[in-house]
Amino acid sequence: MARISGVDLPRNKRIEIALTYVFGIGLKTSQDILKEARIEMDKKVSDLSEDEIVKLREIVGRYKVEGDLRRVTSQNIRRLMEIACYRGQRHKKKLPVRGQRTHTNARTKRGKRIAVAGKKKVTK
Repeated sequence: MARISGVDLPRNKRIEIALTYVFGIGLKTSQDILKEARIEMDKKVSDLSEDEIVKLREIVGRYKVEGDLRRVTSQNIRRLMEIACYRGQRHKKKLPVRGQRTHTNARTKRGKRIAVAGKKKVTK
């Protein structure tokens, strides 16, 4: 089993796709890493040799991935909230930050709908 940056790569997938399981590595970055390591993109993770895995670890080590990238991202958000800019205020209120509408939609950010009981009609 190949373990890169603390992530176990799925054994039955192509290495090109399996590398995208690491936070911070997308398809394009994965392809660039494989070109640099001179590994075929069609190769399965289970078919990799130890030398190839070591080479991949070394190259991925140069990128900011997993914990480091998450830390930097959360620090950036915290900084926006501290300086109380518009984006920081949106983060504080847990609302969409990038101009999306909130009258309808925005369920991803705001969470599941909460039912509010309607007023009961007064009977005479």
